[in-house]
Amino acid sequence: MNGPSASSRAALSSAMTDPFGRTISYLRVSVTDRCDLRCFYCMSEDMTFLPKADLLTLEELDRLCTAFIAKGVKKLRLTGGEPLVRRNVMTLVRSLSRHLSSGALHELTLTTNGTQLAKHASELADCGVRRINVSLDTLDPQKFREITRWGEIDKVLEGIEAARAAGLGVKINAVALKNLNEDELPELMRWAHGKGMGLTLIEVMPMGEIGSGRIDQYLPLSLVRARLAQQFTLTDLAESTGGPARYVSVAETGGKLGFITPMTHNFCESCNRVRITCTGTLHTCLGHEDASDLRKPLRASSEDALLADAIDRAIGLKPKGHDFIIDRRHDRPSVSRHMSVTGG
Repeated sequence: MNGPSASSRAALSSAMTDPFGRTISYLRVSVTDRCDLRCFYCMSEDMTFLPKADLLTLEELDRLCTAFIAKGVKKLRLTGGEPLVRRNVMTLVRSLSRHLSSGALHELTLTTNGTQLAKHASELADCGVRRINVSLDTLDPQKFREITRWGEIDKVLEGIEAARAAGLGVKINAVALKNLNEDELPELMRWAHGKGMGLTLIEVMPMGEIGSGRIDQYLPLSLVRARLAQQFTLTDLAESTGGPARYVSVAETGGKLGFITPMTHNFCESCNRVRITCTGTLHTCLGHEDASDLRKPLRASSEDALLADAIDRAIGLKPKGHDFIIDRRHDRPSVSRHMSVTGG
C-alpha cells in the first residue's frame, strides 16, 4: 500500500474547510457493514448486507484514508459494522500506522463491540493504536443477549481485559435504553471507572428501519444526568476529544463520564468530522441523507486529482447541523441508512 505520487500530493494539498468555517480533521471510516451481533437499536434481526464485491478493497481504503490525511485529517477512526470481522483488516491497520510514524496522523483508533478484541488487542497496540472505544450497554448476561439478540458478554469482557493488558486505553460506549438498562447506568459507570475506563452514554439515534419503534427505546440523557446528579457529584469539563461528547468528572468514582445527545442537544457547532462508508460514499453529516461517491473518482485514475476535487466538492456541501428527530406520528427513522452502513 503505497503513498500518493508527487502530482497526487499537489492535488491533495488543500485543507478541508466547510462553508461554516469548520476545519475537517477527523475521519471515521467504516471498513464493513457486517457485524457478528444484531443490537436491536442498530440493526434488524434479518439484515441484508452489501455484496462483498461492492466494498472497497483494503488497498482502496488505505488510499482513501491517505488522501484525507494529506488534506489535514489528524484523527482516524475505523468503524463498522464490526471492523474486526473484516477479513485481513489488520493489514490495513498496520499500513495506516505508517502515518503515525511520519507524524502526519496524530491518532489511529477504532470502535468495536469487543467480541474479536482478545484476538487482535496485542497487534493493535503494536500498530500504534493507543486507545479504543468498546460498545457495551449492560453487564447483565441476559440483558446483553436480549440487546444483541445472541451475543455472549463473556467474549466482550475477555476482549476488554486483553486490550487493557496490551496497554490500550479503553472507553466504554453505552446506549441509554428506556426500561432496559436505565437503572443499571450507575453500576455500569462504577464498573468502568473502577477499571480506569471512561464511560460515554449515547442517546438512541433514529437511523434505519430496525423492525421496532424507537419511541419505546428513547431515553433523554438530560433525564439520565439529572438522576445521576442525585447520587454523584458531576462537574462539567471543558475538554474535548474531537467528537460530539460533552464530559463531566465524577467525584465519587474519580472517573470521566461523557454524554452524546443528538436528540436533546444539537452538538454541530464544532463538528470537525466526516464519515466514509465501506463502499466509498462520503457522508459529511450523520443526520442527513447527503452522499458523495468517492469510489468512482478513486477507481477512475491512479492519480488523486479527481479524488481531491470530489472531496472538496463534498466538504463544500457540508450542512450546518443534523436533522435528527424521533417521528412520533409515523415512528420512522430520520435517516434511512443503518448506522452499520454509515459507520458507528
